[in-house]
Amino acid sequence: MDILQYESKIWATADLLRGSGIKESEWPSFMMPFFALAMIESRLIRMFDELKADIGEAAFNGIAKDDLYDMIRDKGQGYNIFIFEKNQSLTDICKNDKSFEIDFDAYLKGFDGETKDLLGVEASEGEKFLDIKGVVTKLKAKKVLLGYTKLWAEIDLKPFNNSEITTLEEHIKRKWADISAETAGEQFTPDDVIALIAEIIASKIEESDTLLKIYDCTCGGGNMLFGVEDRINQKFKRLTQTFGQDWNDALYALAKIESRFRPDSKIEHGNTLVDDKFYNEEFDVVIANPPYGVSWKGYEKDITHDKTGRFKFLPSISDGQLLFMQHLISKLDSVGMGVVVHNGSTLFSGDAGSAESNIRKWMLDSDIVEAVIQLPTDEFFNTGIYTYLWILNKNKQPHHKDKVMLINASEKFKPLKKSKGSKRKEVDAASRLEIVDTLTTYQDNDYAKVFDKEYFYFNKQAIMLTNVDEQGNSFAAQLPASKTSEKLTPTKLSNGERDITEFTISTFDPQHYSSLADYFEQDIKPFIASLDYKEQQLVVTTSDGRYWFDNEQETLIKEPQKSVRPEPVEGLGCGKIVVKSALKNASKTQPQRIEISVELTPDYQKDYEIIPFHRDEADNQAAIEAFMAKYISKPFAYLDNVVGVEINFNKVFYQPEKLRNVEDILSDIAALDEELMGLEAGLAL
Repeated sequence: MDILQYESKIWATADLLRGSGIKESEWPSFMMPFFALAMIESRLIRMFDELKADIGEAAFNGIAKDDLYDMIRDKGQGYNIFIFEKNQSLTDICKNDKSFEIDFDAYLKGFDGETKDLLGVEASEGEKFLDIKGVVTKLKAKKVLLGYTKLWAEIDLKPFNNSEITTLEEHIKRKWADISAETAGEQFTPDDVIALIAEIIASKIEESDTLLKIYDCTCGGGNMLFGVEDRINQKFKRLTQTFGQDWNDALYALAKIESRFRPDSKIEHGNTLVDDKFYNEEFDVVIANPPYGVSWKGYEKDITHDKTGRFKFLPSISDGQLLFMQHLISKLDSVGMGVVVHNGSTLFSGDAGSAESNIRKWMLDSDIVEAVIQLPTDEFFNTGIYTYLWILNKNKQPHHKDKVMLINASEKFKPLKKSKGSKRKEVDAASRLEIVDTLTTYQDNDYAKVFDKEYFYFNKQAIMLTNVDEQGNSFAAQLPASKTSEKLTPTKLSNGERDITEFTISTFDPQHYSSLADYFEQDIKPFIASLDYKEQQLVVTTSDGRYWFDNEQETLIKEPQKSVRPEPVEGLGCGKIVVKSALKNASKTQPQRIEISVELTPDYQKDYEIIPFHRDEADNQAAIEAFMAKYISKPFAYLDNVVGVEINFNKVFYQPEKLRNVEDILSDIAALDEELMGLEAGLAL
C-alpha cells in the first residue's frame, strides 16, 4: 500500500471546514490536532499488537493490568486507557451518535499526561500546543464535530511504519505551510531539498560504531530533521540520534509526538537563541532552515547579554539568520559538519566592518565554510527567491583547507508538471547526485569554482582627500604646519541678501524676540546654517581685504584692501569658508552674547576605496599603494583600513547577454517596416 493515497483523503477533510465557513488560512490549526490523533492512535495500536505478538497471546492475557501499563510506559510512546482497556478506537467511538461526545471526551482524557499536554486536551492558559480543546469547542459550535471526527477515523495509518508516516506528514505539513505562512520568513523545506541535504551529509560521513548525533535548532514539525535521519539510515547501519528545538507551539507538538516513535530522539520547546535546551551538547551534524528576515527585537536584551559566547557579532536586528548560523557553529563537535539553508542576505548584507561582514569573516578565518550552493528559484512553497546551502565542515580534507567552493546549481532542476504554490521546480535525483559529485570532486567546472578563501575578502580603505583648485593648489599649503585653519577677524559678512557687521551681539529687538536666546534660535542660527559659500557667493570683509570662493577656479580668493600701491587679487588654493555661531552664557566680565566666527580651512573630503585583498600583509599594503597611485590624483592621507567579506554569486557566474549582429537587427527592422507599410496600405483601402 502507498501511504500517499491518504494525502488527498486527509486534505478532503478541509471540505467540511470550508462548508462550515472556516477560513482557508485557519485550516491547519483544525487539521493538525486530528492528524496528530490519527498518528498517535495508529502507532499505539501497532505497539500494543507488537507487544502481544512478542509475549504471546496466552502469556499476554495473564499479565496484571498494572504490569501491562508499566511495560507500555517503558516503551516511551505514550498510552491511552480508552484504547487499551476498552479496545476502542476513533472508528468505534464514531459509531454511536448518542454517546459520541461523552466517549470522545473520555478518549482524549485517556491519554498519558504528556500526550494530553501536546494535544492541548486540558489547556486553559499559557502553552496550548495543538489546542485540540479549542478546536473541538469551535467544531461543536459549528455542529460538525462528529462528522469531522468520522472523516479522520477513516484514515487508517496502522499498516505503515514510522518512515512512511513521516513521509505523509511532510506532504501534509507542506500544504499547511503553503496556505498559512503566518510567520514572515518561515519556509517549509521541500522533500527534494531535504534529500539533497541528506546526500551531502552522507558524502561526508562514514560507517562507524559511534552514534551519529544530528541537530536542528529550528526543527519546526521535524520534517527536515527526521527526513534527513531516515535517508541516512537507508544508507548506513550507523546508529543515529536526533535533537531538535522549536518555538512554534503546534509544530513543536507534532515533532515531539513524532519523536516518541523513533528509537532515539529528543525534541524541546523554546526559543533557541535565548534558551538553548541542549546547551551542554555538541553534535556530529547540524542542519537548519531558520526563518529569513525576521526581527529579533523582541528578545534583544537577552541576546545582547548572552553569556554563552556563541554570538561573536550581533547582526542587524531586522534579520536573525546569522544569529542562528553562529549558534549552529557553536554546537559542532571538533570534526562536525553542517548544512544550513539561508536566503541571499547572509552572503552579502552589511558593509565592511558591519556585524554581518564580520560574521562571514570570522567563519572564513575559522576555515569552517567548505562550500555554498545556490539553489534554483521557485524551489520553496511560499517564496520564489534564490536560496543557498551553506556547507560547514570542521574536518576538511587537506586539499580543501582555506578553500571555499561556489556551486551555481540554479539550473539543476526539473520543472514540476503542476506547481505547488510558488514551487515550480525540484532538484531531481540526477541533479542531486551531480551536485554532490561536484562537491566531492572539489574541482572547477562550468557551474562550480573553487577559490582561496581570501578571494571573498576586500579592503575598504578610508582616505582623507585634500581637494585642490584648477591649478592643483590647496589652501593647506598656505598654512603653517602647526595650524589647521586661519581665523579671520571680519568687519562684514555678506551673502548678497543680508549683511552682518556685528560679530558679538548682546542686544535684540524686543518687539520680535522674547530674549537673546530666542533671537539666536529664530534668526541668527538658521541664517548662519543657510550660508553656503559655493551655492551663493559669500564675501567676508576684514581690515586687510575681502575673501570669497571662486567656483570657476575652485579656489579661495583674497582681494587686498585698496591702497596707494594696490596688490593683485590672490588665489589661496581650494578651501572652505566656515562660519559658526554660538550663544555664550554671561560671565563675570561679559554679558550673555551671540558670537559669530569665520575661518578659512583646507577642503578635506573623506572617501573609501574598495581594493582586492591579499593574504600577505606586505603584499596587501603594496596592492593598496599601487591602487592609490593609479586611481587617486589628489593629495591624501591614509585612514583606517577595514577588511570585509562578501560572497557574490553574480560576480562569479555572471554571463553577459550575447549581442545580436547589427546586420540581423537591421534586417528585422526592414521586415517590420515592410509589414507596417502593408498594414497601412490595407487600411487605406
